[in-house]
Amino acid sequence: MTWLVVKQKLEVPLLKALILEDDELVGELLETVVAGSYQGIAVSLARSLSEAQRLIDGSSDYQLYLVDWQLPDGSGLELVKQVRACNREVPIVMVSGRSDRESVLKAAHHGISGYITKPLDVQLLHERLTKLVPAEAPERRSASEYLKASLNSVIQLPTDIDPADVLGLIVRQQELSPAQLAERWREEVALTARLLDVANSSSFRRTGKPVETLRDAISNIGVAMALNQALALALDVAGKIENPDLKAQANAFHNMALQVAREAQKLTIRLGKNPSLFQQAGLLSRLGEMAVLKVLNQFSSERGSLSPSEVEQCLCEWSQDYGNRLKVQWKLPLGLRDMIGAVHVLPKDSISEDRLVMRAAALIAGDKSDSDDCQRLLRRLGLELEPPNEGSEHGISY
Repeated sequence: MTWLVVKQKLEVPLLKALILEDDELVGELLETVVAGSYQGIAVSLARSLSEAQRLIDGSSDYQLYLVDWQLPDGSGLELVKQVRACNREVPIVMVSGRSDRESVLKAAHHGISGYITKPLDVQLLHERLTKLVPAEAPERRSASEYLKASLNSVIQLPTDIDPADVLGLIVRQQELSPAQLAERWREEVALTARLLDVANSSSFRRTGKPVETLRDAISNIGVAMALNQALALALDVAGKIENPDLKAQANAFHNMALQVAREAQKLTIRLGKNPSLFQQAGLLSRLGEMAVLKVLNQFSSERGSLSPSEVEQCLCEWSQDYGNRLKVQWKLPLGLRDMIGAVHVLPKDSISEDRLVMRAAALIAGDKSDSDDCQRLLRRLGLELEPPNEGSEHGISY
């Protein structure tokens, strides 16, 4: 990567950033890096020169610009000129596939602050951005204030597999083959080990011979279950959290979600329904808590300490907001959002069988199967308390 720093760094915290990038994947990557570099920054992403020009509309409110050079409707240098006509100091970073000296000097002539060549080096980009514009010191804010500021950023769970990517595959699962998934996941060591383990469990072994390849494992358990296994792994943030207390909390919440998914699967099988969507709702039922713990871990690494009471307060105060933010960010269908919500609260007079299943699964997972509420829900579903060994033949293992 080529990086040309021209301007002096600014000593003010960022509030807003504009990214102009027509390539969807590169744009989302830039958005993720910027949001991860500056807590509380609001990022706008434009896909065309005209869209970016409409966003700024003579305004100087943005404190950082990342601008692609070649666009469908013109050159990113046009935006650079427009911004520089109003503000000579704001950092503008040019992003381009051009790496020749002439292009770099041409962009520098227009007053850019930095020049990045594609493909992007994420770590170097992060380091250069934070040098160009230092982030606000977290010590000035409480944990709750830190969470409030971070809520408007793009939220990323710190796992090796992107949950949004898995959810996108789930939407297209009818058109995916085991071979396609195996090719996509061939470098995912942890996921490969997990799928092989599930495929070789007693519930799935049919021939007495071990399953040895990822493709065979996916064929054995089916695409839908393989995707749910991937989602479960993608939502397990504990391995990326350094703070031991927060790590323990993350493990506990993840296990809660797994248990709800198991119980929802058992209920839906007894009702003759496809369990896949209900398992997804269970797995996603602790999104908010996972996101809050991720942000608190970052806050803790920068500030150095967090009391148990602070963690508890932040989880109570912000989990729902962060969960809702991720549901929107990941474009979850409204029906799935409603099922996730029912895990926590069942709307009064709800008649949706899907919601009833999720609420009953949550109560059973929480050792409240004998409660009046749970028994009433089971009666409304036409079910009695779960018979022994129900679901074992279907091989659910998270």
